[in-house]
Amino acid sequence: MTLPLIVDDRGTLQVAAADVSKLLRTVGGRWLRLVEAGEQGLDEDTVAALTIELAKLADRIDVACIAHSSGAP
Repeated sequence: MTLPLIVDDRGTLQVAAADVSKLLRTVGGRWLRLVEAGEQGLDEDTVAALTIELAKLADRIDVACIAHSSGAP
């Protein structure tokens, strides 16, 4: 199984998957707060759609990590 981790060309882990999923969720949350604060130039529907997609990607990363750590095929 290949986990969505960020590694260098030598295979050394540079960013843990948990950090990537946390970052994705944080970015989405910040976008939503900007929209709620009335930030000019941000379309609420677009921000909502992008935030949902970031959360889905974070969920997939988390599920892959859980499956890997539990030994699931």
